[in-house]
Amino acid sequence: MPADSLDPRTVAAQAQIARLLSVMARLRDPLTGCPWDQVQSFATIAPYTIEEAYEVADAIAQADFAALPEELGDLLFQVVYHARMAEEEHRFDFADIAAAITDKMIRRHPHVFGDAELRDASRQTVAWEAQKAAERAARQQSGTLDGIPPALPALTRAEKISKRAARVGFDWPDAEAVLDKLAEEVAELRAELPEADPARLADELGDILFVVVNLARKLKLDPEESLRAANRKFSRRFAGVEAILAAQGRTPAETSLADMEDAWRQVKRAE
Repeated sequence: MPADSLDPRTVAAQAQIARLLSVMARLRDPLTGCPWDQVQSFATIAPYTIEEAYEVADAIAQADFAALPEELGDLLFQVVYHARMAEEEHRFDFADIAAAITDKMIRRHPHVFGDAELRDASRQTVAWEAQKAAERAARQQSGTLDGIPPALPALTRAEKISKRAARVGFDWPDAEAVLDKLAEEVAELRAELPEADPARLADELGDILFVVVNLARKLKLDPEESLRAANRKFSRRFAGVEAILAAQGRTPAETSLADMEDAWRQVKRAE
């Protein structure tokens, strides 16, 4: 398709992607590039990639759409960074990445790009999972849990593991049954407290966390977002406690637990 027949926004996007790729190449130039960028590797950049993804998620959670374009740009830059390093090693390049995801989306949406008739969202979810299962089989990943990335955040990975197991019938019937299991696991942790064996305590605590993730799944809640919301709430309330104490000329380190709890209750009432 000739460039002049494309939507102007598409043309502008292509130009900006080309500009970004050029900037990345300049940064990595072995002679004239940035010394910091020149020495980075896949391993050293990976943590930044994860961090930028979380910053995108946080901007969305805060409905900060003024900041979201910049955060998405930071995440896109991470993809470009990995693409450039791979290109230098003659492995793949940005075009290969774009082609791979485009081909995958076309393959997984035959009802849009092919002849399949599938307009119901629930039926599409089933078909999507069947397609992913076929792709795993092609990679000789036959196990139900194969292909779930080990590096995912623990709560997210636990959710994906439990969803996969549930799809083959290994699941609790409802949230009440999960709550019963949670009570059982809490009792088992309590029974380990007298011995205080770190390995046993960690094992039992892990069981509790895994069950809590399944409770979130049964309640149709995102455990990661639920915990992020709880973190924000605690941080907001603790800042309120500090403000109350500061007005009294005190810091938390100079205050008894009872007085801090009293300030905490004041903050909760104010909310």
